[in-house]
Amino acid sequence: MIDVDLQDRLHQQLIRGAAEMSVALSSVQIEKLLVYIREFEKWNKAYNLSAVRDIQQMVARHLLDSLSVVPWISTQKNFPLTRMIDVGTGGGLPGIPLAIMFPEKQFTLLDSNGKKTRFLFHVKTLLGLTNVTVENRRVEEFVPTEKFQGVISRAFASLQDMTEGCANLIETDGIFLAMKGLFPEDELAPISDKIELVETIKLVVAETDGERHLLIMRAKQ
Repeated sequence: MIDVDLQDRLHQQLIRGAAEMSVALSSVQIEKLLVYIREFEKWNKAYNLSAVRDIQQMVARHLLDSLSVVPWISTQKNFPLTRMIDVGTGGGLPGIPLAIMFPEKQFTLLDSNGKKTRFLFHVKTLLGLTNVTVENRRVEEFVPTEKFQGVISRAFASLQDMTEGCANLIETDGIFLAMKGLFPEDELAPISDKIELVETIKLVVAETDGERHLLIMRAKQ
């Protein structure tokens, strides 16, 4: 059981960080996010979901980092994003936090690691996330019955690997949302003939040093 004092600190840390990033959280969303990160920390001991071991660091480096894209997704009008896939989701980042924040959108979480997808099934059931589908397979082997409007990834190799490897998953006018650290100038050059960089958003991630960027890309028509 988590002690009450630590639970209160995590609660305050999440609320404070989200407010700093202009992310509004309901009481239900706060509770689900905290249940998720507690389960993440517990399963991490056996399933090695993350190199981060301290739960307060997990709130900052996993939860708040994932929530940093919420303002853009909430306010953008140019792209319909009712069906999204999180490729190489690992322990559900950013897919689970985004599914909690956007219950009206459908999220598919894809990962080839069976231990990690076992954890995702557990969390989906525990939190009652009816808008989440978990797929345990390699990206090149996954053939969706319906293609996605958005492919998002937080740690999926290079932009070239992401855009080429996920080309079979996305609608013709769909977008790639790549969460990166430093602006990846060197990764854009090899794909410039096929991929258009539509927009770059410099993300604000509370309690986190270093640059973070969200790159919005799509295939050139």
